[in-house]
Amino acid sequence: MSATPGTGLGVMIRTWRDRLPPSAAGLPVARGRRTAGLRREELADLAGVSVDYVVRLEQGRATTPSASVVASLARALQLSTAERDHLYRLAQLVPPVDGTISAHLPPGVQRVLARLGDVAVAVFAADWQLVWWNRGWAALLGDPSASPPRLRNFARDRFPVDAGPARLALWPVAEADPNATDAAVVSDLRRATGRFPQDSRLAALIRDLNAGNRRFAELWTTGEVAAHREDHKTIDHPSVGPVTVDCDVLTDGDSELKIVIMTAVPGSEDETKLRLTAIADPPATTRN
Repeated sequence: MSATPGTGLGVMIRTWRDRLPPSAAGLPVARGRRTAGLRREELADLAGVSVDYVVRLEQGRATTPSASVVASLARALQLSTAERDHLYRLAQLVPPVDGTISAHLPPGVQRVLARLGDVAVAVFAADWQLVWWNRGWAALLGDPSASPPRLRNFARDRFPVDAGPARLALWPVAEADPNATDAAVVSDLRRATGRFPQDSRLAALIRDLNAGNRRFAELWTTGEVAAHREDHKTIDHPSVGPVTVDCDVLTDGDSELKIVIMTAVPGSEDETKLRLTAIADPPATTRN
């Protein structure tokens, strides 16, 4: 129990949930809605946890969520950096420190993402760990939520260390220049090591890929440093057929979050197909 009334973990989660309107999270607002803030079900869906777990947190029956759950809750609740750090401490965890990679989405970034509507968008951390995605992204590439969070990493997908299936796209994806994409991802990771020298997750990723993937090891030895900014991809969607898109990577400030946006040429057949993916019902088990 908290020594000061109204300041415990569950109380603060409820307080932050009540203040966040669903429109700010990109959720539709039905007429006659009685709840001004997020419902528990909505918070659970946004954070990728069960409704029961949200209930137990708010009621004080769960008091020590994992760091990954706290990070997800902070994103879903659109907390400021100071509020995020407070949430970590309430959960008896050490907040992220300088020199380590952040997966926190500032409220302003979340508002921008919410306004993008059905455009296929995902956000990756500096080590290409998937942080957030919207319905448009899941419709185009398949929903990555079934994959374990640790494996939702574009670099691990790009340079696999075993024969397992891809984790971030359920259907085949081809680049216009695969070699250039490979080199861009590796050089971007080397750039991240200079920006976040104390990050243990990034260091472990580099060790794993160097030891387990020959292509990555070869590219790593070149020493190139650059940012991955754009690409052109064709997704072999099972319901609408091949969809060619432009893939633009925007970087957010010091945290080096990567906002990846997939769009098609306006007025093209690909744009029509891209829109159709939002209403298609592709098989959930298809993998590339």
